[in-house]
Amino acid sequence: MITPQNKTKILRILNVFETGTPGGKYDMVVVYADGKNGSRQVTYGRSQTTEQGNLPLLIKKYIQKNGIYKNEFTAYLPKIGVQPLCDDVAFKTLLKKAAREDVLMREAQDEFFDFAYYNPALKFFDTNKFTFPLSLLVIYDSYIHSGGVPAHLRKLFGEFPPSKGGDEKKWVAAYSDVRHQWLKYHNNPIVRKTIYRTQCFKEQIAAGNWNLELPVNANGTIINSIT
Repeated sequence: MITPQNKTKILRILNVFETGTPGGKYDMVVVYADGKNGSRQVTYGRSQTTEQGNLPLLIKKYIQKNGIYKNEFTAYLPKIGVQPLCDDVAFKTLLKKAAREDVLMREAQDEFFDFAYYNPALKFFDTNKFTFPLSLLVIYDSYIHSGGVPAHLRKLFGEFPPSKGGDEKKWVAAYSDVRHQWLKYHNNPIVRKTIYRTQCFKEQIAAGNWNLELPVNANGTIINSIT
């Protein structure tokens, strides 16, 4: 069973991966050349959603909450994901200002990242009868960073999930190994730099820390509390 405390640990570790701090940087705006065909795009928020991906959904949620900057974002909404905004200084400033000055943007981010990533990851976890917090961390990170648990990676190892009679620990270890190699040799050098994520999981697996007892070293940041 995943407790609220387990979820908090998982979020704090993922926050470090995404924005470098356990609490998460809601106002973080970065431009990466990781869009379609290597194009540059804005990534934003506590768990870094992308301009060409789900950023429009986050902005819609904020607008629906009647945030302070609703009107400004409404004007931008038709452009997000349609035309590049990575060099639009006003747009990037607006994203930062909304997260810093309006609690509704921070609430919108928490709700959005749960809806778009955590809940689908938890559904995969439950459907496949996983039980350990470390397993959910591995699965949720894959949803945040790789869009799910890619079928092409699952085909690269022979372990079955618990729902099909497999050993949970062996499946998670095998998937972490395969994903680590995929990230390490990815054709995009930006993606190659993210192997610290799977390295963290491999270290926790090797230590037998399936219940995510603290402290946990997340890419050099020590998570030693849930507050």
